Amino acid sequence: MRYSESNDKYAPLLKNIKVGAYKSNPKVGGTCKDVPKQHENNMENNKKTSANHAESDDYRSLLLMDEIARNERLTQRDLSRNLGVALGLVNSYIKNLASKGFITISQIPRNRYKYYLTPKGFKEKSRLTYEHLRNFTNLYRVARGDFSLLFSGIKERGIKRIAFCGIDEVAEIAYLSLKETGLTLAGVADESTDVAEFFGTKVVTLKELVVIDPELFVITSFSSGDELKRALLELGVDKGKISDISEGNWIKKIEK
Repeated sequence: MRYSESNDKYAPLLKNIKVGAYKSNPKVGGTCKDVPKQHENNMENNKKTSANHAESDDYRSLLLMDEIARNERLTQRDLSRNLGVALGLVNSYIKNLASKGFITISQIPRNRYKYYLTPKGFKEKSRLTYEHLRNFTNLYRVARGDFSLLFSGIKERGIKRIAFCGIDEVAEIAYLSLKETGLTLAGVADESTDVAEFFGTKVVTLKELVVIDPELFVITSFSSGDELKRALLELGVDKGKISDISEGNWIKKIEK
C-alpha cells in the first residue's frame, strides 16, 4: 500500500456525523397493523439510547484517564471540578477503571490517594482518543492548526530534519502542514502497518528510524501515540527530541 498526494482520505472526517433521530408513529391511535412497526421502532430507539449511554460513559472515562495521565496527584474532588462531573460519579468511574485494570490506586499519607494509568490503561486511552477524535468534523481543522504551529516553532529553532512516528489520518494532515514550512521529512516509522511508502518516503521500523538520527521525532498517530513514545524512550531517544501535539488537553480542544 502506498500513500500519494492524490489520495483524499480526509473526506470521511470532514462530514457531519448525524445519528438518525427516532421517529415515532404520528398517529394518535392505530390498528393492529401498526403494532409490529411500533415495536420495531421502540426496539431501535432503545438500542440508540443504550449506544448513547455507552458513548457518554466512554467519553467520561477517556477524560478521566486523560486527567490522571497528566497529573497523578489529583484528588477525586479535583477530578470532579475539572470535568464538571458529580463527585459520586467520579468515584464510580474510578472504581470501574480500576476493576478493568486501567488504573492503579495507591494510598499516601493523610488518607489521600494517587492514581496511575497502567500500560493497559494507556492503550485504552489511546483507543478511546482515536475513536473519539475520528468522529468529530473539526479534526482536520484543529490538527492542521496545531501541526502548523508546531512546525513553525520547529523551524524557528533552526531544526530542519524531522521524522514522523506512526501512520494514520493524522499523519496525512501533518504532512500537509509540513510541506508549507519547508522542513525536510527525514524518515517515517510505523510498527503496525503494511504501508511501504508514505508520500514517497520509505516506511521503516523505529529502530531503523533512530539510526537515521533526525533532529526531532514527531508523533503522528493518535491510535498508538503513547506506545510509540515509550518505544522511542526505550531505544534511547532523549525525551526532548520527541514532540506530540496530543499533549496539552487536546481532547477537550477538539470540541471547541
